Amino acid sequence: MARVLLINGGSEGHINPTLGVVQELISRGEEVVYVTAEQYRDRVEGTGAEVITFDGGKFVEAFLAGGRNPWARVGGLLRTADIVIPSVLEQTKGERFDYIIHDSMFGCGRLLAQILDLPAINSCTSFAIQQNSFDNQQDHLSRQFSADVNERAQQEFQQLVSNMQTKYNVQVGSAYEVFCNPAPLTIVYTSKHFQPRGESFDETYKFVGPSIVPRSHGQFDLSHVDTDHLIYISLGTVFNQAVDFYKLCFAAFSETKYTVILSVGRQTQIAELGDIPANFIVRNYVPQLEVLQRAKLFITHGGMNSTSEGFYYGVPLIVLPQSADQPMVARRVAEIGAGIHLNQEGLTAGDLREAAERVFKDASLRMVSVEIGDSFRSAGGYHRAVEEIFAYKRSLGITK
Repeated sequence: MARVLLINGGSEGHINPTLGVVQELISRGEEVVYVTAEQYRDRVEGTGAEVITFDGGKFVEAFLAGGRNPWARVGGLLRTADIVIPSVLEQTKGERFDYIIHDSMFGCGRLLAQILDLPAINSCTSFAIQQNSFDNQQDHLSRQFSADVNERAQQEFQQLVSNMQTKYNVQVGSAYEVFCNPAPLTIVYTSKHFQPRGESFDETYKFVGPSIVPRSHGQFDLSHVDTDHLIYISLGTVFNQAVDFYKLCFAAFSETKYTVILSVGRQTQIAELGDIPANFIVRNYVPQLEVLQRAKLFITHGGMNSTSEGFYYGVPLIVLPQSADQPMVARRVAEIGAGIHLNQEGLTAGDLREAAERVFKDASLRMVSVEIGDSFRSAGGYHRAVEEIFAYKRSLGITK
């Protein structure tokens, strides 16, 4: 039995894909110690892993301290080191581990691998990014800021690098290394087919497809729902306080042939929405996997998890990106021909209804969605991820 230290941040989009992997590792005899923010303790403990936590609020505060400049954003990941590293070292003092799995966008993972002198595996829950693409993206985002702002942000980043190297006796390297945490093995939770420029990645990147595992949920009776024209709408679990958008959905689809299931999240009071059209089912929580198996269209924010789950069941998408990697996902969905990318700003009910009608009429959108779903399932999911992890272990001579 090998002991695994798994390091992750405090975000459902980064944690959920790892849960099936952790369950499979444990079922095959590995002992997993999972480091994450306290609010995810119960979810991760459900896999059978031992959980140690850090202060998620302080983590987010440190990450956001630098502002929106792309160099400050990378610097923010370094700032989180002082929240996470001392906590992890204290809570694991005297323990031994055989290897570490760290999230690709969790800046402390690569540093902890050095401090603990452990072989590292990178867990990538969004699209994989190569250094040239990252550098081009940094240059593009930097153009939104003045030269002096960029120069100050880069100087602050270099100072943070120097501080980290001195304080923790590590090599930090480039901004790419901080932001993407490259490792000798990277597990990517999508398929080469959906990954932009998928064929350009070498064999150290293993595209295993989405890690889809059943999720527990309450009763949700779909037996009386007309699924021939079923639309499912959800903006995910973070940026879902969007009362105006939900009302726009009412205006777009009320008194139409469509049946609409609308998930508004825990933070939205359904009473705020006013009168609900007769063809809508509105809930704070919806068992997404169950609904997607019946839906004919998914209107989504374009989070990687939601996008993957939609395509896993062959459902075409309308994507209204909110933040983070969602604009990149939305562009890829449109580029590959599996859905439509809309901007929420200035969107009208007529625009949304017209886009939905196009999805229902254009058979090619569903055909491409089904092809992506096929590529996801054939990639192997969490079973394949663990096979790749065990192959990497063997290459290092770890035989436990």
